[in-house]
Amino acid sequence: MTLTTQFLTMLSMIGMGSLFGASLDTYSRFLQRRKRKNWIVFLNDILFWILQGLSIFYVLFIVNEGELRFYIFLALLCGFAAYQSLLKRGYLKVLEWIISVAISTYKITVNLFKTLVYQPLRFLLVSTVSLLILLGKGTISLLKTILKITYWILKVAWKPFQLIFLLFWKLLPKRIKKIVERIYNKMAGFTRKFQNYTVSIVKRLKNLKIFKK
Repeated sequence: MTLTTQFLTMLSMIGMGSLFGASLDTYSRFLQRRKRKNWIVFLNDILFWILQGLSIFYVLFIVNEGELRFYIFLALLCGFAAYQSLLKRGYLKVLEWIISVAISTYKITVNLFKTLVYQPLRFLLVSTVSLLILLGKGTISLLKTILKITYWILKVAWKPFQLIFLLFWKLLPKRIKKIVERIYNKMAGFTRKFQNYTVSIVKRLKNLKIFKK
């Protein structure tokens, strides 16, 4: 290993030590150990340490093809100590500022979405449904009124014909009246038989459906 490679290795490991300190503070800030369950904290810790180890080894592999030396661990400790003494306070302030900006941006985006998209669509939907219900009620009431008026007109128009029919019925001879009554009775009996027959067919069909089930 040349001196240039050793120097680059030292610098990269000092930088990785400082980066490890920043990552540890970021991880602790977002994890919030007191609010999490123990097994969740345990799994996250394992994943964090594996990720940090892989990243350090990857940088070391790029710089000196992965050769381990004792001074590499010293460089990592120096970088971590430099971060703790010089960079930690400033980094935590910047981290909190970034988090507050992200939260404010999220809240503003949600409020804009509610104001510009959700509330207009909700108002349009509610207005459309209310208008359709109002039109439906108005149409039904209008149809009821038309049916009442039509029934009243037919009832009034039928009265002269009813009087004429009664007068005509009174003028008919008794024989013809009896014939008409017989025909009427036969028709009434036929309709009753037809109704009974249809009712029996419907019952049979229902029984067949129940039997199939």
